[in-house]
Amino acid sequence: MLDFFVGHYAYWFAFILMAIGLYGMMIKNNLVKKLIGMTIFQVSIILFYVAAANKWGATVPVLDAVKGPLDPAHYINPLPHTLMLTAIVVGVATLGVALALVITIFKRYQTLDETRLLAEMRKDDDSE
Repeated sequence: MLDFFVGHYAYWFAFILMAIGLYGMMIKNNLVKKLIGMTIFQVSIILFYVAAANKWGATVPVLDAVKGPLDPAHYINPLPHTLMLTAIVVGVATLGVALALVITIFKRYQTLDETRLLAEMRKDDDSE
């Protein structure tokens, strides 16, 4: 049983990071802390997919003229790694837009606290 937990340490680490990120997004009231939680959650998903696509002793799927064709079981599937590169780019873009929105929100309402921000937005809606 201990070998199972030790042998899958990357999955446990990804699960712990996912829990921390979810906690940050759900529980924290500060918008910047929510964004940090979202980033940690995204990184945990990327880590999970990269760990799932990894294979010990495998190589990249490039044919070598010296070795000749190998058994396909000895190759790593490059698709998950490629998709995670795309996910990293999308995550950075999402974070950039979210930080721009947070700056705009702070300039308008002078707060990043979610409860005070919602109260200020309700006041603005009532006044209009």
